Amino acid sequence: MPSNRRTKLQAEIDKSRLKLVEQQARIKELDNKMTELENMEIVDIVRGMSIPLDDLTAVLQSIKGGVAPAATTSGQVVPKSQVPKILTEKPEKENDSE
Repeated sequence: MPSNRRTKLQAEIDKSRLKLVEQQARIKELDNKMTELENMEIVDIVRGMSIPLDDLTAVLQSIKGGVAPAATTSGQVVPKSQVPKILTEKPEKENDSE
């Protein structure tokens, strides 16, 4: 009988490992789709900025270096994480009981 239990347990382990491999493959597929969507969004944003291709490298390098490009772009240059708190916090309600 112990051999039968070991066989069943080994079958369950094998089944679980197979499911794990399938899920890992699915995650990799979804990660690739997410990257593809992000890349398409980036391309759409860059195309919407109407920057000549010759100037694009310089603009991206200046952004990477932390220097705002000189009036060649429109839109948000500062990442959302750096937006001042005054613009992102909800105003406090005043106490009317005073």
